[in-house]
Amino acid sequence: MNQHKKTQTIVLTALLTAFTTVATMLIRIPTPTKGYLNLGDTFVNISAWLLGAGWGTAAAGIGSALADLFAGYTIYVPITLIVKSLMALASYYVYKGLSAKINTFPARITAAVAAEIIMVVGYAVFEGFMYQSLATALSGVPSNLVQGIFGVAASVTVYELILKRIPQLHTSEK
Repeated sequence: MNQHKKTQTIVLTALLTAFTTVATMLIRIPTPTKGYLNLGDTFVNISAWLLGAGWGTAAAGIGSALADLFAGYTIYVPITLIVKSLMALASYYVYKGLSAKINTFPARITAAVAAEIIMVVGYAVFEGFMYQSLATALSGVPSNLVQGIFGVAASVTVYELILKRIPQLHTSEK
């Protein structure tokens, strides 16, 4: 990777990290498990699709964890870093694997769904351990499913309608 491309990738990673943080904090609808619904998953998927496994995972995980830190959800910072990073990895690799075989639109939907399943399961497991209660852990699943559905719809829509038309952004696909 030449110096110009490396600088471009680092700048895009920083921007997507910031966008992920802001999107997560912009609209926060509290949930019964002391978490909140947000727009951040839109940029978790977009980061993976634009930047690939390494840089996309960093932008998604760090941006989401920073949002929890800034919002005062410090207990969630480590698990958010892990869950959102795993979401980005899954989204990237599922998309990469499927897009060679099927149209990119259904490949992105499938990749985003895979990522959101990781989110729902990851937070349920964490909250089960944290609260020592299966009932409390499961009470967060419906709100996380709603967030996941919105995350799939928003990330695929934003990518397909806007970002797909900017070829210079496709650093992971070259």
